[in-house]
Amino acid sequence: MRIRVDYPKLIVRLRELAAARPRFGYRRLGVLLRREGTIVNHKRLLRIYQAEGLAVRKKKRRQVARAPRVGKPEVTAPLERWSMDFMSDSLADGRSIRLLNIVDDFSRLAPAIEVDLSLPAARVIRVLDQAIELHGKPKGIVVDNGPELTSKALDAWAYEQGITLHFFRPGKPTENAYAENFNGRVREECLNQHHFASLAEARAILEDWRQDYNAVRPHTSLGDLSPEMYLAAEGWGHAPSPLPNTPPQLAQPRLDIPEPQLEVSH
Repeated sequence: MRIRVDYPKLIVRLRELAAARPRFGYRRLGVLLRREGTIVNHKRLLRIYQAEGLAVRKKKRRQVARAPRVGKPEVTAPLERWSMDFMSDSLADGRSIRLLNIVDDFSRLAPAIEVDLSLPAARVIRVLDQAIELHGKPKGIVVDNGPELTSKALDAWAYEQGITLHFFRPGKPTENAYAENFNGRVREECLNQHHFASLAEARAILEDWRQDYNAVRPHTSLGDLSPEMYLAAEGWGHAPSPLPNTPPQLAQPRLDIPEPQLEVSH
């Protein structure tokens, strides 16, 4: 039996999801709706999305040289290779903060986002030790040529751990593509959406975003699954703890009796 979608309710929910995730397009929002049990034709969803003025403004991609690129070997399992990079932002009082982002190249899982006013080599090592304790040890890590990542302390740590450090060439960010892509998601979906009043607030918001990114955010490269969902589905890890598709203030109450699946009648 097909049940006709309650479009006013669908529009309200779509607005809520788009407000909570302003950088998500209609396809990714559609994935979140399907997880809630609402099945709607993607063409119809696009029409509603456009009619409600929810479309994300796309940035024009600057022209780049079309020279052939030599890529890194493809990864085939989690923990084969992590990518690591720094970002910068600022607090409301003008102080600069630094972010250390770490992402698994295979699963897109983010083991850590560390935030502070400065992140010396000793702090980087501590973050890596904590990430390894929680997620396991990678075989290699892709890093840039910054002073924190070319230090003797990090080199000695990697040697003791049996981890290979892969340095990409200066001025060649495409050689660290996984970290650059993750940095873009952090910038668009978190940093650009918040104005941090303090360092503590920045840490809390970024950690909430990281957990949501790992457990909920759909990834097209993972078949619209989140990293934790993908790892669990492929038998690489445990199923993630259920999290709402939106922040708590927008999440809908769950009923004890499961609702029937909604499907558009044609």
